[in-house]
Amino acid sequence: MARQTGARTRALVIISTIAVLLVLLLASAVQATGKSQPTTAIYTVRSGDTLWEIATNRGSDGGDVRGTIDAIRRINDLDGATIHPGQVLDIPVG
Repeated sequence: MARQTGARTRALVIISTIAVLLVLLLASAVQATGKSQPTTAIYTVRSGDTLWEIATNRGSDGGDVRGTIDAIRRINDLDGATIHPGQVLDIPVG
């Protein structure tokens, strides 16, 4: 009985170690390619909000907001510009 428990423990340690190494390898690969996800902030849509307004007030650095709108649509898998009150959006920042 003790041998079975010891073997199971060793197997769990080995599997856990492999899992951690895979996660670290994946993280370093993403960092090395420079294709990590942009930093985002969470925003809950209010009545009357538009993507243009949200991009202007929260996501744009004063330049052309169309790129920010496209990023909001892409990050949130939006097909169009329609948003609804209560909807939670990830907004790119920085």
